[in-house]
Amino acid sequence: MSLKRTLVIGDIHSGLQALKQVLQKATITNNDTLVFLGDYIDGWSEAVETINYLLQLKEKYNCVFLRGNHDELCYEWLTGAADNPTWFMHGGEATVNSYANITEETKNMHLKFYENLENYYLDTEKRLFLHAGFTNLKGIEFEYFKKTFYWDRTLWELALSLNKELDQEHIHYPKRLKNYSEIYIGHTPVTRIGKTTPQNAANVWNIDTGAAFKGPLTVFDINTKKYWQSDPVYMFYPNEKGRN
Repeated sequence: MSLKRTLVIGDIHSGLQALKQVLQKATITNNDTLVFLGDYIDGWSEAVETINYLLQLKEKYNCVFLRGNHDELCYEWLTGAADNPTWFMHGGEATVNSYANITEETKNMHLKFYENLENYYLDTEKRLFLHAGFTNLKGIEFEYFKKTFYWDRTLWELALSLNKELDQEHIHYPKRLKNYSEIYIGHTPVTRIGKTTPQNAANVWNIDTGAAFKGPLTVFDINTKKYWQSDPVYMFYPNEKGRN
């Protein structure tokens, strides 16, 4: 019998071909819990196809789908919000083009998918999974602004800047981090610090390995810390810019 694994999947950004490749490399089974960190769309051309594929995965596997900021932006557009030029510049245009010829049935299925996304997932061992971060020192239940869960960048910035010699019991150790044994995020690509593999700072793991740009897509086993990566996602879409 296969081990029960919790596998975290980084930001996909419509890179469906890379997602298929990396899930095959990780040899996912029905015993696995697949935690998707959000940002399923905005970047490459297969937005609609990516959501369709995720809906199919959910029928067969235990999936947790978290909400990313790009998913929220797409949902707002699908429900009639005014055009958002900034969103268009950051991958939204490719998503709008992908949705150009969908049926009403598909649109309604996707709206339900976006509506049902979770802001965070907390497992029995106090391991927290969310797209971006949180700011309340007491933890997620006390967060005043829910959008923080999928827009915040200060949690990762805090973890990166933390003095490695600071003991957890020290008065200056960030209270935010002490609420959870581990925290798994995406949102801020590690390519910004010159990396293309999952990065650990304090008890925070960043699994966004830059799939929207020049990096691969990553699946990460939280127990063993083993990970699998696709080819650089842009190689699957040679005639596209993604968010580069």
